[in-house]
Amino acid sequence: MKMSKKSKVIIYVLLTIVAIYFLAPFVYMLFTTFKTEAEAIAYPPSLLPEEWQWGNYLDAWTSQPFGTYFLNSVLVTVGTTAGTVLSSSLVAFGFARFNFRGKNILFIILLATMMIPWDVTMIPQYMEFNLFGWINTLLPLIVPTWFGSAYHIFLMRQFLMGIPKDYEEAARLDGANTFQIYWKIFMPILKPCLIMVGILNLLTVWNDYLGPLIFLQDRSKYTLALGLASFKGVHTTQIIPMLCITVIMIIPPIIIFVIAQKYIVEGRSGSVK
Repeated sequence: MKMSKKSKVIIYVLLTIVAIYFLAPFVYMLFTTFKTEAEAIAYPPSLLPEEWQWGNYLDAWTSQPFGTYFLNSVLVTVGTTAGTVLSSSLVAFGFARFNFRGKNILFIILLATMMIPWDVTMIPQYMEFNLFGWINTLLPLIVPTWFGSAYHIFLMRQFLMGIPKDYEEAARLDGANTFQIYWKIFMPILKPCLIMVGILNLLTVWNDYLGPLIFLQDRSKYTLALGLASFKGVHTTQIIPMLCITVIMIIPPIIIFVIAQKYIVEGRSGSVK
């Protein structure tokens, strides 16, 4: 059904209003980063600063070792994303392309783990990692992701279920073994879903605060989220530095999301099919 020009105009106007509504807080935050502390808390608030403080970002970045925090966040994000993508795709491949006794029961148990909040397993995990000697290292934040994620396994399994058997049968006739079929046939087909899973994991890990707070003690191991929280004290909060680091933190996820949004849509549509 073809949409009339008037309907298109109305829809675009409504979408523009909604976009402005959601973008307004971010725009205000961006302009606030160039204000003084007094202007930031002044009432009534103003959108533009009276005098632009261009050095706020440099002052905020050098107030703490945010370069180290940034590298730690990148290391944790890359490590967890690689682990989640590889392990979840491998498990999903087994559930989607193999038939074995108890497969459905195991898959139900896997999905049931999604209903267990992390708060319940937090103390046992801490005790386990303390036994391994991993406390105050980045290992507790990276290693568990190399054992798969129930939600991501479910998404990839649904994606793989829609692929015809002809692909792997043809590969077996050509002499490919099971791992070659997984790596050379299905991994390229899974590309949209893999990128979607990677982006979802990236957004979660990049903004994670509770995990680093529990397992990290040395400030040299802090991530950006922990460094950002240090601006908030018991009685006072450094508003301008906190907003500056917040703006810096949201730039990498936004850039990656814009680049990969096409694959996110393809990955979701494939998992639904």
